[in-house]
Amino acid sequence: MNNSNPLETSKRDIYIRSLFSSIANTYDLLNRVLSFGRDRYWRRFAIQKLSDVNHGIILDVATGTGDMALEIVKRFNGIAKVIGVDFSEEMLRLAKRKIEKYRFQEKINLYLNNAQSLPFEDEKFDAVLIAFGIRNIGDKLKGLSEMRRVVKEGGKIIILEFSKPNNNIIKWFYHLYFVKILPVIGGLLSKVKYAYEYLPESVLEFPETEDFINLMKKAGFKDIRYDILTYGVVTVYVGIK
Repeated sequence: MNNSNPLETSKRDIYIRSLFSSIANTYDLLNRVLSFGRDRYWRRFAIQKLSDVNHGIILDVATGTGDMALEIVKRFNGIAKVIGVDFSEEMLRLAKRKIEKYRFQEKINLYLNNAQSLPFEDEKFDAVLIAFGIRNIGDKLKGLSEMRRVVKEGGKIIILEFSKPNNNIIKWFYHLYFVKILPVIGGLLSKVKYAYEYLPESVLEFPETEDFINLMKKAGFKDIRYDILTYGVVTVYVGIK
């Protein structure tokens, strides 16, 4: 784990980093509970988009506790190599334990760094992936531009993120659960209620699908496609450099 690169220190970055560090120990459990286990399906769906780069080097931005990085290596039978980046040392400490448990130390490397200033040379990676992290980046255009910088020409960016359903009935139930129920359950289990109040706030503030696609285009990505999963609860975006 390389700690030599400086982290961004804006007030927002400090707050979000502190928030995620405070829930690191219960993060995986709450992902399973609060998504009713669907988070695993969402991650695997996104990873399927990497099938044509399964021999390459993949950057996992906002790797958190390493679930995405581990799933990539398992999915491609240890052929792919993954570099995971996150700005929470506590999250990376848990990721490191998992990597050691599965003996994937030679396949996954971890870096403590902010997504808005990636510590890698241009065009290093065959693909870049970020799962449930783009909404936490303060300057999303800067983050997207950095991801584009480090991916090879013709390489992919894959973004898995929460979204808002369009169906009015589903939207009502979604809003009830996400805004009223989820923060209570998350707070009880994690003892950090404000972290799970931030989650629905950050999702509701996230750009609508077309607006986010336009942001990806502004960052320089082409041929952008997207898949809506679980009635619009999450969306997977894929773009090409």
